[in-house]
Order: sequence, then structure tokens, then C-alpha cells
Amino acid sequence: MSIKSKIAWFISLTVTVILLLNISIYYLSSKSELQTNAEQQMLVIAKQIGQTLEASQKSRKMIEDALGEKLRTAAIAAQQQLNPDIDKVSNEELVQLSEELDVDHITLWKRTDNDIIVQKSSDPNEINMSSKTWDYWYTAFNQLFDLKPVTVPQGQKLEHFWSGPINFSSSNPSEINKWGNYYDGTTNYMINPYIHADVFLKFEQLNGSEAISAQVLKDNPSILEVTGFDPDFVGKEPIIKMKKGMPIRNLDVRSVIFGDYTYMDQADSDNIRLAAQSGKVITTKLIINGRHVLKSFIPITGQKTYVISVNFDHGVIQKTLFRQLTVQAMISLGLILITVAASFILARLITRSLNQIVMKVSDISKGHFGVQLAVESSDELGLLASRVNMMSHNLQAYTSQLKDAAEELRHTKQYLESFVNHTSDAIHVSDLSGSVIQVNKAFEALYGWSETEVLGKRISNVPDEYIEEQRQLLAIVKEGGSIADHETVRYDKDGNPIDVSITVSSIRDEQEAIVAVASITRNITARKHTEEVLRRSEKLSVVGQLAAGVAHEVRNPLTTLRGFVQLLKRDGKLAPAYFDIMLSELDRINFIVSELLVFAKPQASRYQLTDIRETLNDIVMLLDSEANFYNIRIITRFDDNVPLLKAEPNQLKQVFVNVMKNGIEAMKDGGDLTVELICHSEDSILIRIADQGSGIPEQDMARLCEPFFTRKDEGTGLGLMVSQQIIDNHKGSLSFSSELGVGTTVEIKLPLQQGAAAASTN
Repeated sequence: MSIKSKIAWFISLTVTVILLLNISIYYLSSKSELQTNAEQQMLVIAKQIGQTLEASQKSRKMIEDALGEKLRTAAIAAQQQLNPDIDKVSNEELVQLSEELDVDHITLWKRTDNDIIVQKSSDPNEINMSSKTWDYWYTAFNQLFDLKPVTVPQGQKLEHFWSGPINFSSSNPSEINKWGNYYDGTTNYMINPYIHADVFLKFEQLNGSEAISAQVLKDNPSILEVTGFDPDFVGKEPIIKMKKGMPIRNLDVRSVIFGDYTYMDQADSDNIRLAAQSGKVITTKLIINGRHVLKSFIPITGQKTYVISVNFDHGVIQKTLFRQLTVQAMISLGLILITVAASFILARLITRSLNQIVMKVSDISKGHFGVQLAVESSDELGLLASRVNMMSHNLQAYTSQLKDAAEELRHTKQYLESFVNHTSDAIHVSDLSGSVIQVNKAFEALYGWSETEVLGKRISNVPDEYIEEQRQLLAIVKEGGSIADHETVRYDKDGNPIDVSITVSSIRDEQEAIVAVASITRNITARKHTEEVLRRSEKLSVVGQLAAGVAHEVRNPLTTLRGFVQLLKRDGKLAPAYFDIMLSELDRINFIVSELLVFAKPQASRYQLTDIRETLNDIVMLLDSEANFYNIRIITRFDDNVPLLKAEPNQLKQVFVNVMKNGIEAMKDGGDLTVELICHSEDSILIRIADQGSGIPEQDMARLCEPFFTRKDEGTGLGLMVSQQIIDNHKGSLSFSSELGVGTTVEIKLPLQQGAAAASTN
């Protein structure tokens, strides 16, 4: 038999003998007789309180009926003096009328589509109060407004009048009022006079059930608590009224009608209902609030059945039994002495092996894992010794592994710190509130702030026009996404703007929860400058190419003008119709030159709301003469109601001219150049330009936007590269598809979100 079994059997037998002796002595006492007497005493108390409760209910009914009649009279008198239209009644008029009619306040209720609310009142706290959540009160109000008899069981009901039970005020829960509600259809409001009923409750406290129960508790120290219950509402949610989100309990709809209820038990609801239904006394013995309680539920039947709970201090009975328990204690003391002696002997046998185990565990706690315990038995102590030896061995192995892991982590930390501090990109880490928790040396060099200046603080280096963009980026990262190579603008410490490319990602803890945000910033100011230079160079190149087409277009009206001038020189006069033709041709020359100047004039990058239809029409008109020269027809298909786009119109013109001229130059034998404008989706538009030229070889497709790559004899190879950069700056996309001998299609997709944002700010 194991040591565990030996100890269990020995202690179990000893405790069993002690319990048997204790139970035998307990049942020889007079506990049953004392408990019966206590139950009889509680029954007498309950009947006494029941009689008082019945009388109190009758008195309350009489008082409430009298108050209700007074309120009805006041309501009828108020109706006779008030204008039937609530909009023509003032709160001040209600204050004066309340004093004349000897009521505390008068409130006027009006029915709306889905509620009944207070619109006028002599009490400012009542105004705008809603009754929709007031349960049977709201039902009674609707029945009054419908000119129907009130059917709710509570309150006093007369013709066109209903007086609710005395209750707490919703506008001031510290007050207890009696309300009357009158409506006969002659007004567009319900009249609600009310008076304070605190005197009524004081009467109940001094002469009713509360007073009797308090006196019983005073005269009977053994009675812990007397509580009156209404079985109809026990275990149910209380009906409440709401005022600005605060619940106000109804006085008439409550489970506890008098007394305190501190000695509560989960089975009370079932016992109360059982006592009310059976008419029998239900008695239970419980431990509540640390005290032994004898609880009796006694039904009291009158006009209505109530249940009175009387809690008796069972400790009184225990005191009576103390003499018998003294004898029991003496006997138990002898048994305990025997148990202590036996336990001491057994403990000494066990302690010897346990001491060795304790010493070994102490060595392990100090980091000494080498010495092994000698296992001398196969019982639980022997098994424990072997497990301690195994634990010592495993701890030694785990400690070695932890040391190796710690060394590896140290090297990794040094490597990461070296990488972060020596990279040329600025790195800073912020917590979720935006406070900086780490920066590297490149951050200090790029922005000018030192580490001590920004740690624990929020840096404000985002221009105002990019604040909303920054908020959207952070929202994406905090939801688990990441931002790569986002080009934007930031300020340095001195307030100078810097063009930067930012990569933002989240940092997570062991539970994969996002705890911080890491940002890697690269200065791209030099690259932006180079791109701008390339764009300007390409614009000059495009203007030069356009010059030939414009010269051809201008030459035609000039030829006409020259012919008319020669005719005028020879004949000395011209018909008026010829002058009209000459003026028309001069206007055409002026228009062509103006369009060329608008396109060729260098413009600063200024984004504005742009009509893409109008922009494309301008380019089509500008290139139409050159297209006709090459026997090319420009076909346009534009969707209706294309939204405005926030863009740099001159840069987009440069893109459209580049693409359309490429299409014209690709059709040596003429053909159709199709320009389409499509509302691609709710947040983007699509410009598709398709030619019927020779097409682009497959090996050239991948190099289309490379700088200085061109197959034209006089081309620069910069047009598509600059166009691609312009579209990227507009957050759009530029794609090509081509088939040899069939033609090439260029699709330009531009987002509408920038335009929407601009429209909202203008």
C-alpha cells in the first residue's frame, strides 16, 4: 500500500469516528423543538404584519382615490382656462395656473408620429420628456388620446381621465408624485397636473407595514429581517420609466413591497410563488451573509395574496445547544489528541525522505544541477525523487540552450542596430498614438531633429495638404496593410519641404497584435528635379515637332489671304464677301497660334479641377490639320457626364499630344485614330487611344518607357518616359497593347478620388 493510501485511510477513519460522535450528540439535543418554536414565532409575526398590510392597502387606496379626484378636477378647470392649441399656451401661464388650482405643476403632453412627449410644462425639467419607454403608462396615454377606456390594471380610471399610481418623478428621481392625465378630444394636448406625494409615503413609514416590521425587529433580536413580497412581480424584470437614459423604478410595480431584502437567495423566487399558490408556509435553512438563517415564507391572503419572509437567526438555537456541544467538544478533544499523536509519528517517517528532496530542490534553485538523489523506495516519495532528478537534468540542458539563444539574440540585436544606424534611409518608429520611440542617424541627417528632440513626442512635418493622405496611409497600416515607395512631401526641422519616398509597415508583438508603426524615408528631391528637367526637354521637343504641323495649317489660310491681296492690288477693289473670308482666315491663324502658345508655354505644376473632355477636344483640334495632311481621320467617342478630375492640365495635354502624335506617325498610309473617354468605374476614368498603324514589335514593348529608346529617325526617346512619369504623378496607369499590321492601343487610367477631394474643399 502506498504512503498516500496509508495517510488517507488513517485520517479518514479518525475523522469518521469524530463525525459520528458529533452527529450522535447533535441529534440528542432539543434542536427540533427550538426550531419549531422559532417557526411558530415567525408565523405570529407574519400574521400581525399581514393585518397591518391589509389595512395599509385600504388606506392607500382611499388616499390615492381622493388625490386622483382632486387632480381630475384641476385638469378640467385647467382645460377651461387654457387655449385648445398647445402652441398658444406658455410655460409661464402653466406656472400661474398651477398656483391657482393648488397643484404643484401642470404638464401638457402631445402625441407625435411615434411617441408622446412633453411640449409645455410649469416644471422646466419635464419639457421634451418622452413616454415611449414607460410601459403601461405609454399604453394608457395612447388609449386616452384615442378616446378609449383605459384598460391597464394600475391606477384610477374615470371618463377621459386616468391617474397613475404614486411613483417616482422621471424628471427628478428624488421626488415622489401623484399624476392625473385628462384628454376629451377638445384640445390637441393631454393635461397632466400632478402633486407631490411624499406625505403619503411618510404615512406608510410611520403607520404602515414598514413601521410594524421595524418594531418587530426592535422587539425580537432573534429576527434578522422581515420582508414583504408581491408574488406577481417576484423574479420578473421591474417595469421602469426612462429619463435621459436613467431608469426610474415604479413604486406600484415591485417585488419587495416593504422591509429590507439583504438576506437573498437564488431559491427565494420559487419559494415565494410556491407559498402563494399552495397557501402553506415554506421554511428553509440557509447560510446567508455569513450567518445561519432560518427563513420562512408565509402567505397572507386578503384582497390580494402577499408573502411575508421572516428570517430567524439560527445562531440563537446554536447558543441553546452550546451545553451539549461542550460535552461533544471534550470527547472530540480526546480524539484529536490521539489523531495528533498518530499524525506526528507518521509525519516523522515521511519527513526524512522529504528533507532530502527539499535540499535537492534548494540546490536546483541556486543553479546546482549536478548531484542526483538516491531513490530508495518505489512509493510516491521515490517517484517524486526520480522526477526531481529528471527535472534537474532537463533544467541543466534548458539552461545551456537559453545561454546559447541569449548569445545569438545579442549578436542579432547588434547586427540589426548596426544595419538601422548605418543605412542611408531615414528610419523612425512610432507607437499607435504617433509618439516617436526610435530613430536612426539617417533620420537626424535628413530632417535635422536629434534623437533627444523627438523621442516620446509627435513630429509635425506633414504639409497641410498632405494631412488627410497621411491619415489614410496610417489607417491602412493599422489595419494590417503596408505602404511601399509612396512619394510625398515632408518638412525638415527648419520648415523646408523635401520630396521623399516613404515605406510604412506595422510592427507586431508575440500575439500578432499591431503595437507600433515603422517608417523608412528616402530623399528623392534630386530625382524629382531630374524628372522635371526631362519633362521640360520633352515638352520642347514636342513643341518643335508640332511646329511643322502648325506651319502647314497656318500656310493654307495665308495662301488664301495672299491671293485676295494680289487680286485687290490688281483690281483695286474686292467684294464684301471676300473681306469676310479674309477675316475668317485671320481668326483661324490667331486661334492656331494661341493654342500653340498655351501648349508650349512652360507651366508650373498646379493641380486644379479639369474637364478631360475639353482637354481632349483641344488636342484633337490642334492635331486635326496634321492628321488631315497624312490622310488620317480622328474619331472621338466621349461618355456623357464625365466627372471633373483634379489634375495638371498642361501636363496631361503633353501626354495626350505625345500618344496621339505617335499614332499619327505610325499610320504612313492614313487610317483612323480613335480617341475614347470612358467612365471606367465609380472612382476612375479611362482614355483609350487606338491607331491603325504598323504596330510595335514584341521585343520593343518592354522598353517603351525607357529613356532615349526610340525607333524614329528624329525622335528623342523621352516622350513616353515623361508621359509615364506624369501619369504616375497623377496616381494613374499607362498601358500598351499592339499587334503588328493591325495597330496599337494605349490606355490611360486616372483616379477620380483626387477630384472628389478637391470638389469638397472648394
